Amino acid sequence: MKDKIKEGLLKSARLKEQIAEECAGQLADILERLREVLKSGGKVLLCGNGGSAADCQHIATEIVVRFQEQRRAMPAIALTTDTSILTAAGNDLGFERIFERQVEALMKPGDVLFAISTSGDSVNVVRAAKRARELGGSVIAFTGAKGGALAGEADAVFKVPSDKTYLVQEGHQAAYHLLCG
Repeated sequence: MKDKIKEGLLKSARLKEQIAEECAGQLADILERLREVLKSGGKVLLCGNGGSAADCQHIATEIVVRFQEQRRAMPAIALTTDTSILTAAGNDLGFERIFERQVEALMKPGDVLFAISTSGDSVNVVRAAKRARELGGSVIAFTGAKGGALAGEADAVFKVPSDKTYLVQEGHQAAYHLLCG
């Protein structure tokens, strides 16, 4: 058991080293885009499913409250948290539109949608990204190695160099902590 735990931790560490070597430029571009949106008075909307939905809440919290030091509150909304909206949209419009509909209601030109999908092919996330761009917003995508359809709808993409969901999620978490810091 100890060897399995050690190997799992080392696999995660190797992935983060690979991200540092291969993806630092992607993350620097994303950081600059986020800074510009927030500096110009825009807001960050976030969407994703499952573990990525939880990440959306986590990121929004770090942006609104603070991360490591005191600073002004900044606007961020996780589109994954309002069960009444999610269930009504899912029931009335279909699950594939649960985020798109919220983007229609909340996105203004100059805002950014932070779209997370480990596969890059979550239909509801891709539709939200398309709608965000139609409304004059920009899109930041966090995906796995392939990027999927979401990568094609994004202005900036962070692709974790793995196809294993749990490793992609670990890479995403390390990256968004860096961005929030």
